[in-house]
Amino acid sequence: MKSFWRKISLISLLSIAFAYIESAIVVYLREIYYPNGFEFPLKILINKVAYIEIGRELATIVLLFSIAFIAGKNLKERVNYFFFTFGVWDIFYYIWLKVFLNWPSSLMTWDILFLIPVPWTSPVLAPVLVSLFFILISFFLLRLESLGKSVTFCAFDIGAVLLSFFFIILSFTLDFKMILKGGIPSYFNWYLFAGAIVLGVVPLFYTIFKKKIY
Repeated sequence: MKSFWRKISLISLLSIAFAYIESAIVVYLREIYYPNGFEFPLKILINKVAYIEIGRELATIVLLFSIAFIAGKNLKERVNYFFFTFGVWDIFYYIWLKVFLNWPSSLMTWDILFLIPVPWTSPVLAPVLVSLFFILISFFLLRLESLGKSVTFCAFDIGAVLLSFFFIILSFTLDFKMILKGGIPSYFNWYLFAGAIVLGVVPLFYTIFKKKIY
């Protein structure tokens, strides 16, 4: 039990520290390219810095995956540690930006979340909600594993989660052409987003409680 809490604490600390590094980089980018703030329409980077920024995003995913690979003993644990690490990192990324820049001004402030393969945009609330679900579900499953209560999901559950991810990403990228043309986002499809969350969460917890693994 102690080893579980020690590992979770260290991984959380690492994720928070890495979020600090990521947000610090954004501070530097703002000073150089966005002196008037992160307001749409954003200036789209088209020089080599854009490719470096895309590489940084890929490196972030590799780093988070590497942490999960080292922390987990098997595929299930590694997947859960990845989502836990990602969730903590993402939420504290915004927390640090709020500390450094007093941005975002609210949870409904629009942000560019990702650039691969196209720009992802949404109000900040959306990725924060996704990250909260990542943290809660992955922590719950990891805790069960640490107590010797392994959870095995069927193909339907896994398929529902993958389809959920697809629709979440779709909700983030519906307007990418408009963003690339310098447009200003004004509408986020919360219905699609909420439906995607329900699609991913409900089958998982139905399986857990049906098998009485808690």
